[in-house]
Amino acid sequence: MELTKLLRPRSIAVIGATDKPGFGLSTCSNLLKTKIKEHVYFVHPKREEVLGKECYKSIGEIPEKIDMCVLIVNKKVVPSALEEAAEYGCKAAVVYASGYGETGDKESEGQLRELCRKLDMAVMGVNCAGFINNLDEIFAFGMLVPGEARKGNVAIISQSGKICLNMMQITYMNFSYLISSGNSTCIRIEDYLEFLIKDEDTKVIGLYMEGIKDPVKFKEVLKQAALARKPVVILKVGKTSKGSALAASHTGSLAGSDKAFDAIVKKFGVIRVDDIEELVQMCHMLSVLPMIPENTGLSAMCLSGGETGVCADTGTLLGLEYPEFAPETMEKLRELLPDYATPANPLDMSATLAHDGEKYAAVIQAIMEDPSIGMVLCGQTILPEHGPKDVIQPMSDGMVIAAGKKKKPVAVMSFFNSSRDKMVREKLEAAGVPILPATGCGFKLLKYLMDFVKYKPEEHILDLAILENQKKEKVRTALSEHDSKCELAAAGVPVPPEAIVSSKEELRDFAPGISYPAVAKIASPDILHKSDVGGVKLNLQDAGELETAYQEIMESVKEKCPDARIDGVLVQSMLPQGVEMIIGVNADPQFGPMILCGLGGVFVEVFKDVSLYPAPLNEQEARSMIESLKGYKLLNGYRGSKKCDVDALAKFIVKISEYAVAQKESLKELDINPLFVYPEGEGVALADALVIKEQ
Repeated sequence: MELTKLLRPRSIAVIGATDKPGFGLSTCSNLLKTKIKEHVYFVHPKREEVLGKECYKSIGEIPEKIDMCVLIVNKKVVPSALEEAAEYGCKAAVVYASGYGETGDKESEGQLRELCRKLDMAVMGVNCAGFINNLDEIFAFGMLVPGEARKGNVAIISQSGKICLNMMQITYMNFSYLISSGNSTCIRIEDYLEFLIKDEDTKVIGLYMEGIKDPVKFKEVLKQAALARKPVVILKVGKTSKGSALAASHTGSLAGSDKAFDAIVKKFGVIRVDDIEELVQMCHMLSVLPMIPENTGLSAMCLSGGETGVCADTGTLLGLEYPEFAPETMEKLRELLPDYATPANPLDMSATLAHDGEKYAAVIQAIMEDPSIGMVLCGQTILPEHGPKDVIQPMSDGMVIAAGKKKKPVAVMSFFNSSRDKMVREKLEAAGVPILPATGCGFKLLKYLMDFVKYKPEEHILDLAILENQKKEKVRTALSEHDSKCELAAAGVPVPPEAIVSSKEELRDFAPGISYPAVAKIASPDILHKSDVGGVKLNLQDAGELETAYQEIMESVKEKCPDARIDGVLVQSMLPQGVEMIIGVNADPQFGPMILCGLGGVFVEVFKDVSLYPAPLNEQEARSMIESLKGYKLLNGYRGSKKCDVDALAKFIVKISEYAVAQKESLKELDINPLFVYPEGEGVALADALVIKEQ
């Protein structure tokens, strides 16, 4: 959707202009401060003027064509106001009115959406607070904008207007756009994202969201951002049932599966944060840094052993890397540091050199030269006010000198939270040196950053198998184990040979052809958990034990599940033991099949050590899933055991992904548990499978 008329209008009409306190007065006051105030017009049928500016009786009386209008009218008047605006050539609007999908009135919201399509109008809202475009100094916002435009390179999209307002009040943050999207009735979050990804003045996009309405478009814009390497930082609520319920009541959004959303953003290299403070600080850090680190190696240099120890522990516990310095770096540091300081990473450099800006810069530059280091942290808490003789003055001089070489990024790591000295902040940020919050949050931001550094879009299949028939009513059917395996085998998934026997005679004919030990399981589409009803017999050593097992299974099942449909007993050679894994598929209603990988057998319920990832995926993505498991050590030769065939496991996961994509419209769930993984070169073997379809 074309958003230029909306977000970069050359003329604006305020329909329902008023000086009564609220969105109306704030909007009129804000627009009188805009750069194009001569092309801002107030419209009200009963007012002569508002805030000293002439009011027109209707939009038709305005002497120039209007690009965008702001509607300060109630819900009932919105459709007619939009129709009148469109009649006079207006192609965009902001609608503040509420009482739509967020209160359950989805019918009115649907009717408004259809009207906007009919009129070919780009409409922001409903239930929104408008937007701020600092680049063109346009403040079409329903809450009073303090001060003048602070042009920056961070764009914020938020389904909450209050969050936009709060961010605007952060004095050290500068924005290109602040967009309060509200219910996103006509223009979706995905449309704003697309506009901002293409916007050359926006370096970082921050997004507060409560749900996705157009998963296909969301996928496409995330792909655009990934390929452009433009950072997208998302705070999404709905991790809990309470959060999901509040999202639905606020903007009528469906929060969707949080685990699935988490997997989606990892696939596309999006930075997902946990709270508003992280959203603000992550966007700010990315906006200030002149470059993204070339590698994930960190170095922290502090003035005391205590601060150095905190950096070492906090960073390492989060999975950040402090590489050992190269011999050349160690030698250079020995030349620069006092005798009582020992070169190491993190570095306790003592406070001596901090009082000399050039010497402090020399230490930073020596560390920058090390090829294993991607970013340098200077540990120091910057207070609300500093005097001219405080140590931060020469330290900041040194940081500016080193950062000015533009070789690698430099940042300040704080140890206590407080406001920061305005002059020191401005001096450092002008040189591209961000001040991070205290270690708890600060190192978490660095973890997000280094995950972004590691992400390579070319290593991922930037696509999703989104369902085409999401809203159709479907009937759920569980296939028997045998039918499940047959379906997988037909799709090219390797499945060991087996047969269903429905009588002792058939069993006697089949028994000589298999190797022992053998396994026997009940075959029934109505029995999903076979062990619970005595439907599984393992380690059967010969034909006699197999026949006894057949009899016991049939008797037990008839007693415990008398109404179940019985196809017979499934018989196969018992597979050799290996590391047990679970491979599964779950169809997410928004994003399609999600592939699950984890420790199998009973471990899946005890440890819940699983990885989730969206289909389709390639072998590299499959390996990343496997390696992310806490139990990966069991596959990688733990305590002298043989390394497992991880390559075969990754190939198997890719085959399951291909099957899930091909069957996306009907596959609801797949559970392969266990899948045995054998030593390197010996492959994997599927022991049990359950396919659940919806058709």
